[in-house]
Amino acid sequence: MSVRQLIIAALFAVIGAVSAQAADLAARIGAPLEVAGVAVRRPGRARAVAVDPGLITTDAMALVSRDDVDIVVEVIGGIEPARSLLLTALRARKAVVTANKALLAEDGMTLHSAARSAGADLYYEASVAGAIPLLRPLRESLAGDAVHRVLGIVNGTTNYILDQMDTSGAGFADALEEAQALGYAEADPTADVEGFDAAAKAAILAQLAFHTPVSAADVHREGITWVTPGDIASARALGHVVKLLAICERGNGGVSVRVHPAMIPRSHPLAGVREAYNAVFVEAESAGRLMFYGAGAGGVPTASAVLGDIVAVARNRLAGTRGPDATTYADLPALPMGQARTRYHIALDVADKPGVLARVAEAFARHDVSIQAVRQEGRGDDAQLVIVTHTAPDAALASCVTDLDTMDVVRAVASVMRVEGESDE
Repeated sequence: MSVRQLIIAALFAVIGAVSAQAADLAARIGAPLEVAGVAVRRPGRARAVAVDPGLITTDAMALVSRDDVDIVVEVIGGIEPARSLLLTALRARKAVVTANKALLAEDGMTLHSAARSAGADLYYEASVAGAIPLLRPLRESLAGDAVHRVLGIVNGTTNYILDQMDTSGAGFADALEEAQALGYAEADPTADVEGFDAAAKAAILAQLAFHTPVSAADVHREGITWVTPGDIASARALGHVVKLLAICERGNGGVSVRVHPAMIPRSHPLAGVREAYNAVFVEAESAGRLMFYGAGAGGVPTASAVLGDIVAVARNRLAGTRGPDATTYADLPALPMGQARTRYHIALDVADKPGVLARVAEAFARHDVSIQAVRQEGRGDDAQLVIVTHTAPDAALASCVTDLDTMDVVRAVASVMRVEGESDE
């Protein structure tokens, strides 16, 4: 089942829950929920949940514009026609519940502005980390705190692939094939394995955590297609594991948002997040370190988040109020990746002769990068140097790697990966 099919399944799961839990939902909200209509592309298609054919339409704009519709739930995905539909709904003072991470990451500020102007609710808990209650705590529970950092695993497909590479020794291609067979990855897995999905979610997290406009274009993005069994083995030798991380940080007068594979210590709570699960660490001034963990995708978890948002906006509507806005008062600039402070794990194939290590160390010194640890393995006339650095600006680390790649004693830069989850500063 594709991601789109899962989302559509979630919508019909919500419709089924509205019917099956009608009495409970009415008691929680203070009034009954009623499905006014369902816009679909293929009205004759068989559905897991029976829906009155009289509610089905192919004209989404007409449905959104109806006077008897108070809440619009959008799970179309993509930018258009979703953006036009949601803006129409918000401008008509209708509450909107969406799971559309791509639209929120690209043009979320436009949606928020329309919601603010009309006094309408815009809720989107299902857009990041499925059923995990994460966005509302950032927007509401931590509203009186200062969030400094958000670090997490927000894509189940890549986590499953990397977990299989770590636990079974599989290569990337084999692990991806298994993920596809289990329905964790689509036939075209590009959005997941190249980090686009995680980058959109990172932008949304940064918007809420740091009260500043952040779009997907502001996110440094790297995927996992280049991660090899050798990288996994090197991480294991250090007592680490490789994860695709979304990292949002506030500091140096701006915000840094990045998505890339990284080694983290096996003692870190994120290292134990297995298979297709998600988990996010939030570090705040007063609350300290908080962790949110659970099922990050799938029809049922997504339906849970969507239905929770529906209940919230329905309560607000009955009370004549709207929920908290996603403020952007801080308006901080997005910092380039080069200013992000991180550590590198670098594997070098070098000539096995005296003076090589000294020359390599000189290259690090030229770029003001301090070496934390060095391990050497002999291979006849060649050797492999494995170097772990102290924390430094990413630009300095990248320049150092470029310098190393031009040295005559370095046969090849075999691997470069960032190290996260622990601080040496």
